Amino acid sequence: MKLFFVLGFCLVVYISFSQEKQNTSYMDVNYFKGYIPLHNNDILHLITGHPEGVILSWNKKTYGYQDWEQRFNYPDYGFSFAFQNLKNEVLGNNYSLYAHYNFYFLNRNLMFRVGQGLALTTNPFNKETNFRNNAFGSKIMSSTFMMLNYKKERLFDRFGLQAGFSLIHYSNANVKAPNTSINSIALNIGVNYNFDADEPKYILADSTELHQKFTEPIKYNVVFRTGVNESDVVGSGQFPFYTFSAYADKRINQKSALQFGADVFFSNFLREFIFYRSVSFPEEQTTGNEDYKRVGLFVGHELFVNKLSLVTQLGYYVYYPFDFEGRTYLRIGLKRYFGKKWFWALTLKAHAAKAEAVEFGVGVRL
Repeated sequence: MKLFFVLGFCLVVYISFSQEKQNTSYMDVNYFKGYIPLHNNDILHLITGHPEGVILSWNKKTYGYQDWEQRFNYPDYGFSFAFQNLKNEVLGNNYSLYAHYNFYFLNRNLMFRVGQGLALTTNPFNKETNFRNNAFGSKIMSSTFMMLNYKKERLFDRFGLQAGFSLIHYSNANVKAPNTSINSIALNIGVNYNFDADEPKYILADSTELHQKFTEPIKYNVVFRTGVNESDVVGSGQFPFYTFSAYADKRINQKSALQFGADVFFSNFLREFIFYRSVSFPEEQTTGNEDYKRVGLFVGHELFVNKLSLVTQLGYYVYYPFDFEGRTYLRIGLKRYFGKKWFWALTLKAHAAKAEAVEFGVGVRL
């Protein structure tokens, strides 16, 4: 299911921009090498070397044909393919495909790239043949990468150079246990190549028109989210979950909106986990009759980038009959609007650094 989520995201990014005209493209190739930071003592035995790899990216430039391009300082968008050798035979190698944005700062010399996609590992957990790999419980995972580079284009004809730092994260978000995940922090150096000899000029709109005050009445959102996940108990089974959300949002400017709302969680994996705790740990207070449902209130922020938006939410369970990973939760992800009201969403729900689920949602904004 997660495969379709991520591939769908990549397809939507392509469709969202396929109508743009006169935009030039370029590619870059980056070699990286770094280390795996210890975020969990359970992965200590997996940190044995300095991971290295290659990231190959195709990028499309924007020049301000639409207002949002000018507000975000003419970002690029594109796709990246990455190969990473994790320098541990237990972990194997990872192959990843991402959709990404490039944002620019400091007179376009500093580039920040953020990508979301899908990763394939060559050596996932197997209770008989690879029981030491408690980082990757499934062969297919979600992956996020970020890159902060100093970049110069066209230093030698159409060739340029870039260098900086990269962060790559792999996790299946508890779709299947185990899932302690891996992060890589690396230095990278690369070459970029522009396919076009000349570039169009950037369109500069009147600053008062571009940044004029934006007003919109309060909007009301209803979202249904679903997916499958598993508790941290290996072999306990994957179960569907259902989440119903309702919230109000208020646009504070052209880019941002603030949110306040509520979630109701029906997490079937938690019902199985409650039963497991009651029979496996009789010394605890768990009876097996505790309610597996939870209700939370949250505040959030939505960043609008064309038809896509980035959602971040912080929630607190007000109905919390069984203690599981604490009373606060986070949600981060993407929304894609179809028309002015309907949208789909791909989000990650977590408790601090501990992922609980990848959520696929559909909703309406009224």
